[in-house]
Amino acid sequence: MEKINSEKAPEPVGMYPHARKVGNLLFLSGVGPRERGMKKIPGVELNEDGTIKSYDIAKQCHSVFNNVKLVLEASGSSWDKLVDVTVFLTNMKDDFKIYNKIYAEYFKDNLPCRTTCEINCLPTPIAIELKCIATID
Repeated sequence: MEKINSEKAPEPVGMYPHARKVGNLLFLSGVGPRERGMKKIPGVELNEDGTIKSYDIAKQCHSVFNNVKLVLEASGSSWDKLVDVTVFLTNMKDDFKIYNKIYAEYFKDNLPCRTTCEINCLPTPIAIELKCIATID
């Protein structure tokens, strides 16, 4: 089992690699919209106490999909090799329609299996996180 870290994707916020290769499968750790070396999260405005004041789900979607691509590329895989995507949203009612439209743009040529779940919160002040499985040659 090979551990893989990207030098372009955001740094993990805990003790885990960006991905692990097992046989011809690549398992990505949860990927959010943060940018490498940046404290500010794309599309997020925080209150002084660190809670979310407002956020732009579209900006977060574009950023998280880009981060997934960065991890895939660093691992020797690619977007078209994604086979399963689990999406965690913190506000299904308000964000699903926008997220689903953007998801369709990114995945129009590749239709991996997908599960979308609403969760109470994520470890950092983000509104979306992806957990992915891809194949690798």
